[in-house]
Amino acid sequence: MSTVAASIEVENLTKEYRTPKGDWFKAVDGLSLSAKPGSIFGLLGPNGAGKTTTLRMLSTLVGPTSGTARVAGFDIATEPERVRQHIGFLTGSTGLYPRLTAREVVAYFGQLYGLEGDYLQERLEFVFRDLDILDYQNKRCGELSTGMKQKVSIARAIVHDPPVLILDEPTTGLDVLASRNLVDFIRRSRELGKCVLFSTHIMSEAERLCDELAIIHKGRIVEHGTKTALMKLTGKSYVEDVFLAILGEAKIG
Repeated sequence: MSTVAASIEVENLTKEYRTPKGDWFKAVDGLSLSAKPGSIFGLLGPNGAGKTTTLRMLSTLVGPTSGTARVAGFDIATEPERVRQHIGFLTGSTGLYPRLTAREVVAYFGQLYGLEGDYLQERLEFVFRDLDILDYQNKRCGELSTGMKQKVSIARAIVHDPPVLILDEPTTGLDVLASRNLVDFIRRSRELGKCVLFSTHIMSEAERLCDELAIIHKGRIVEHGTKTALMKLTGKSYVEDVFLAILGEAKIG
């Protein structure tokens, strides 16, 4: 067995919200998982299962009600700034300021992460070249296509070279070419030894990308393991069939 420490360790993480009627609702209920460097961990589940809430807690955007989690060795509750320094967070919603150029946006975030001088310029050149958007770096974000905006969002998320990537359904709304480019980026990140936690509702993406899978239903992980192990468990040959079989059992249970 590998002795490499996990880049994400989650234990009994829970998030409760109060409903308009005053009742308490558990969006995430005692969730535990572990993801290692150089691997892609896929979080699968139907809408409302708790995927986004989980990733937002791990990204320190919302605080947990109870439980613990460490990302890149730092506690999400007591060391949120240290966590943010070591992650790249990406969603399907780009949220780019339209009046700034692509390079201005990424440079601004690089400065927020403490990059400056020659090193900042080196990182800007690297990410724009790596993502094949050098030709677009001086265009305003409001003038970019959806696919190009997503590439700028990726550049913004990785300009500080984080060891952990947290990706919340990042291909939502992208065309086939833009989705393929993002999938290629995720693969390259794994090859560089980064830990990738990846939620998606597109089963073909999970099939191609994920080393391990966890299926979440009503805020709980109902099954997890490698693709091979889950296929053997369910007797299915494709991730989509594995997902439906396990989810069906969870709903029946």
